[in-house]
Amino acid sequence: MATFEITIDDEKIQELLHGDRGMAALLEPILNQILQAEMTDHLGAGPEERTNDRQGYRNGSYQRQLTTRVGRIELEVPRDREGEFQTALFQRYQRSEKALVLALMQMVVQGVSTRRVKEITTELCGREFSKSTVSRLTGELDEQVEAWSSRSLEEQSYPFLVLDAMHLKVRRRGARPSRWPRSTTVMLAVGINEAGQREILGLETAFGETNEGWSRFIGQLKRRGLSGVEVATSDAHEGLVQALREAFPGLIWQRCQAHFRRNVIDQTPSDYRDRMHQILDQLLEASSQSDMQRRFEEVSGEIEEKAPAALEVLTSGLFDATAVLALPGKYRRRLRTTNMLERFIEEIRRREKVIRIFPNIDSVERLVGALCAETHEEWSTGRRYLTMDAFFEWRELHQTQDPKAEETTETVPVAV
Repeated sequence: MATFEITIDDEKIQELLHGDRGMAALLEPILNQILQAEMTDHLGAGPEERTNDRQGYRNGSYQRQLTTRVGRIELEVPRDREGEFQTALFQRYQRSEKALVLALMQMVVQGVSTRRVKEITTELCGREFSKSTVSRLTGELDEQVEAWSSRSLEEQSYPFLVLDAMHLKVRRRGARPSRWPRSTTVMLAVGINEAGQREILGLETAFGETNEGWSRFIGQLKRRGLSGVEVATSDAHEGLVQALREAFPGLIWQRCQAHFRRNVIDQTPSDYRDRMHQILDQLLEASSQSDMQRRFEEVSGEIEEKAPAALEVLTSGLFDATAVLALPGKYRRRLRTTNMLERFIEEIRRREKVIRIFPNIDSVERLVGALCAETHEEWSTGRRYLTMDAFFEWRELHQTQDPKAEETTETVPVAV
């Protein structure tokens, strides 16, 4: 979009300072001016502007209300004569906002809310809600989330895969007493395609993080067309690792180094933890797995004396935690942990704090799914996450090598 200036008249400033609408009064003119700038980009010309690049003409505007966490905003959405102009920005923005508001509304309707929740819904939307209103408003959003979560993945292959799970509190139907929350697992997958773009591939909810749950989720992704996975990064959940290896034979599994580091430190005496962090830095930042093995042999005696329990965790997991060293150096930093997915989970947590306990499983899938769809669009159409040329060269080289020769070079670190 072209650069443009935003102006706010004195009346709006006074409304912001002295009125009841607060930030909504400030946000409204900004968003309306952004809409006009979008239309200018779409047509290739401003209002009354004469240019050879013009692609069409304005045709007035229509009003649209946008409900946000700072209040209700009145938008003047411009129209063009051909009816082709669409503002994807607000369609993406409102999905997650609407999902958040709907979750709060359901809490009010079902009688499980606190007084504060009612205050929030009234502040956001200006009124209370009936069951029929909730049902009507959820329909369109559910269709959008379903379309995203069931879309085909066959058009691309995804060499890199990152998986993680989070846990939310949900009130379950049939639970006794009915107000008791139950922990619910949300499994998430991010893929990096051959163009180097990140995509959120899908989500799955389950009663717990089980072997069956991960197998079902990965199977669902494969049925939708997920293919070409060469490297997968995750924590060391046994069911997840097993499901990955069964679905994608021969893949490189990278154990998340952030999770692995915590596992080691948890088994390390407090007075030795600073030193253990230094050792882990040296091991995990080795130039190759043979270099890591050499470094490990140099410090294993010291670790055995100072932190024998931590040594056991190291010997069992260090090889998997440094699997990424097989890749070209430029890919190691971003694929050695699940941090990219952890940061997205933090965005979900930020919205969860408002709700605290979800009224039902549908509201979980609606809110998380809406945020997934919104973030997926931003990632898949935004800046490229990785350049893939070096990976393609590496893959071609290793596909021509003798697999048996490679096996003889891999050694699992052991204490000496």
